[in-house]
Amino acid sequence: MKLSVVIPCYNEKATVCTLLQKVTNAPYPSEIKTVEILLVDDFSTDGTRSLLEQTSRNPAQIGLKPNQELRLHLMEKNGGKGKALRSGFALATGDIILIQDADLEYDPEDYPALLRPLVKNYADVVFGSRFIGLERRVLYYNHFLVNKFLTFLSNLLTNINITDMETCYKVFRKDVLQRITLVSDRFGFEPEVTAKVAKLKVRIFEVGIRYHGRTYEEGKKITWKDGVAALWHILRFNILG
Repeated sequence: MKLSVVIPCYNEKATVCTLLQKVTNAPYPSEIKTVEILLVDDFSTDGTRSLLEQTSRNPAQIGLKPNQELRLHLMEKNGGKGKALRSGFALATGDIILIQDADLEYDPEDYPALLRPLVKNYADVVFGSRFIGLERRVLYYNHFLVNKFLTFLSNLLTNINITDMETCYKVFRKDVLQRITLVSDRFGFEPEVTAKVAKLKVRIFEVGIRYHGRTYEEGKKITWKDGVAALWHILRFNILG
């Protein structure tokens, strides 16, 4: 079984190499025989782009294993996380596709929990939840409230009972992604993919994950505008179609 880890990157020079080392050294289930690490640089301007090009030419520096492959796709202009992910999904060749952010907020040590329902064939999609049991950094209460409200509204309209719709960690069988058409360019990806997967009536599981959130001083990018946009996308993709 082959896994594709799709990593959208935008201005993550400070963290991306450490993240790649964590991905190459993650404890993959024995059923995963090959790992494709697919980096998508969303036209970074802080030096991330040249760093990734250098890393792709010398992947030994991140500890790439014999059964692992590192691929790099450079976006021609900045298009947002959703657009970068669509590009990554189109290029991915794995049987299973896992989304990994490049900012160290999410820990590849959680891959066994995320992948187990898929490799054991009792799930088609897995969400990693920051709110059901594992360690997480304590940060902004207003972000927590917004997240819970957006998840509540999404659940109300999709009729699925997840606890963390906005999570980065989402894992799919490739054929599930091939059955939906995604259009959101920025952070609208999360409510869009949740709505469209729910409509497929596939087997969705949720597992607890660690979360080491960043402050804005440490480079966090999401703002209140993204919360307003997410609200619109929830209504758009669940009601308007």
